[in-house]
Parts: sequence; structure tokens; C-alpha cells
Amino acid sequence: MSRQDPDCIFCKIVSGQIPASVVYRNDQVMAFRDLNPVAPTHILIIPLEHITSLSDLSPEDEPIAGQILLAARTVAEKAGVLESGYRLVFNNGRDALQSVGHIHAHLIGGKGMGWPPFAGQSVGHG
Repeated sequence: MSRQDPDCIFCKIVSGQIPASVVYRNDQVMAFRDLNPVAPTHILIIPLEHITSLSDLSPEDEPIAGQILLAARTVAEKAGVLESGYRLVFNNGRDALQSVGHIHAHLIGGKGMGWPPFAGQSVGHG
């Protein structure tokens, strides 16, 4: 891991400074349960390296971005929502309610969902 931000809460979770209920981890990403779930299943999938937002992804980050998406299937299976379905949400920037400056996907499931998603409400740890 070459990129870390010592002030980032997710980097502190990656390093073990802050505990988390880890569901999955490999050499590029990890997944852990959200502390403020919006559904019965609400798991965050993050890269181990610090990348602030989707807007900061570069071509060199393609393997990491791919690993986030590939991890979603494994995490959904472990969480028991692979067959029933789940939503994968990325918030990018202030208007999208991204409150933690570290790329992360919200894997949300375990209940029926409507459309548009989350109209007028926050999605956990943005």
C-alpha cells in the first residue's frame, strides 16, 4: 500500500487503528459492516489504498476499481443477498453526500427497494 492518509477514518480501519466488523479482505480491497445501516445488509467496500473520490481515479487505479466491483459479488454471497439482490452505491462529491474522502461502495440489501433510491435521505457514511 503506497497511498495512505493518516487523517482518514477508512485508512485507520485498513491499518487496524480503528476496529471494524470485516466481512471480506484481499490484497487490494476490504469490506466491513456500516455502523449506521440503512438496510438489514449495509456493507462498505473500500480500496486499501487511499483514493479520495471517483473523480481522483487514474488509469493506474483500474485494478483497484475492478477489485471493488468483483468484491461486491463475494460480499453479497457472504451476506446472503446474492440471489435476492442488492444495490451498489457510490457517492462522489458533496452534492452526492460523500462525507468520507476515501472511495467506497455501499452494498445494500436484505429488503425490497424503490426507485428513485433514497429520495431525500442520506446513505450512511456518504
